[in-house]
Amino acid sequence: MAQALQPNTAGSLFATDGKPHPLQDALMAVTLFLGLLSFITSFFHSLHLLTSWAGLVGLVVGVYGQWISVTTRERFGLILGLGAAGVGFLIGMAHGGLFGGLIGG
Repeated sequence: MAQALQPNTAGSLFATDGKPHPLQDALMAVTLFLGLLSFITSFFHSLHLLTSWAGLVGLVVGVYGQWISVTTRERFGLILGLGAAGVGFLIGMAHGGLFGGLIGG
């Protein structure tokens, strides 16, 4: 009856190995935050600098987080954050880019 002591998480979307992963969790939280920030600010044309930079940093942090992620829960959050950061980054680039109006007049 050893299986009675361990819950079956094989079919769960948020399956975990029961160990703490502070670095991966922090990267997931930062990616989600930057992705949401980039996505929400992309609705405002004048915030293209914030949108594009938050999206770019969110993409870089998210890709590194995906590289070192361990559990499905971490990968799920990272994919959501990467998607939002990518959309925000592209819209920010369309509205003026990373240096729009600051370099080259």
